[in-house]
Order: sequence, then C-alpha cells, then structure tokens
Amino acid sequence: MKYWLFKSEPNTWSWEDQKAKGKKGEEWDGVRNYQARNFMREMKKGDLGFFYHSINEKRIVGIVEVLKEAHPDSTTDDDRWECVDIKAVMDVPEAVTLEQIKAEPKLEKMVLVNNSRLSVQPVLKSEWKLVCKMGGLKSPPL
Repeated sequence: MKYWLFKSEPNTWSWEDQKAKGKKGEEWDGVRNYQARNFMREMKKGDLGFFYHSINEKRIVGIVEVLKEAHPDSTTDDDRWECVDIKAVMDVPEAVTLEQIKAEPKLEKMVLVNNSRLSVQPVLKSEWKLVCKMGGLKSPPL
C-alpha cells in the first residue's frame, strides 16, 4: 500500500463534488504534468490519498481510495496523459492546513512542503499517520 495526495481547486472540483460521486468515484483527469502523471502510473487499486483543497484554502479535507489504476485520460485524445479513478472514503474531522504541516518538524521533508505546486504527489507512511492524527483520526485507514 502506498499513500498519495491529490490537489484540487475547490471551485473546480471540491471535496463535496468528490463525495457526491459515491462508490463509483471519478477520474482524476486533466493532469498535464509528467511527474504527476508518472505518480499516477505507480498507483495501485486500494492505495489511499489525501484530498487537498488548494488556492485559498490550502488544507487536507478528506481521504480517497484509488479505484482504478492508470488508464487514458478521457478528457484528451493525447495518449501521453493518463489518470486514475478515485472515490471518497471519509472526511478528515479537523482539516489540516498547509501552515500546520509546515509547522510540524517531522513533516519538513514532505513533498507538499517542498513542492506545493505538484498536483499529485507521494506521501510517506510516517507522514500519512502523522497528518491523520493531526486531522483528528484516532484510527487512520492504513
């Protein structure tokens, strides 16, 4: 099992939008960055990820699960671009802000701290556990 972080502008695709898709989930489409695409190619069904509201909010608000591994992105005919399908698993009880993450010394090497522009990024298991704890999850999904 690996862990990830998916960033979205809430006015484009919000956590509420993701939750509304239910168990069938939705493609994480529209990614046009090679590094982010390559991370999606590494994802396996069942991997978990944080859902992060970017722009003004800059906070982790939910947890998602990878439903379908990398496949062609349906929003383009360009075969260079792929995506995964994800579904909402649960809310993070207390949203965790970028400011809180940056203030935690144990998270100083987290990709989000060092490359906050990357829309899809890996999260280490130790980072996953700590951020889940910061978000009020007593028993984080692992």
